[in-house]
Amino acid sequence: MDVRIENGRHVIKKWDQVFEILTAEPRRQLIVSLLDAPPGQSVSLPEHAVNPNIPADPEKVRRELHHCHLPMLADHGFINWETEPLVASRGPRFDEVAVVLTALHATATDIPDSLVIGCQRLERERQTSFRD
Repeated sequence: MDVRIENGRHVIKKWDQVFEILTAEPRRQLIVSLLDAPPGQSVSLPEHAVNPNIPADPEKVRRELHHCHLPMLADHGFINWETEPLVASRGPRFDEVAVVLTALHATATDIPDSLVIGCQRLERERQTSFRD
């Protein structure tokens, strides 16, 4: 098979994985929390996987993280996680998913209000951009 075709399929698969990961709020929140943490440092869960604007049931979030979100993130190599205590850290492919959120944050002033208002991180990025 043509190497170019094979490389194209490989890249498409990786982008599909990144966007699949970003379809759920707890996974996005966890990636943002890990972006804010120094490399090599873990973050505690479930508190670093919830939107601070929305009340959440910690036990429900913990179950969803344990049975769905964390295994999916770890299977793709985006995070590493441990159960006792429940924590997550950057995985070997973390940068592949983090770059999308980093790019969004960097362009917060260009994002429509309907996608910013209510998202603390984007609101903060937008305010910082307006002050600079």
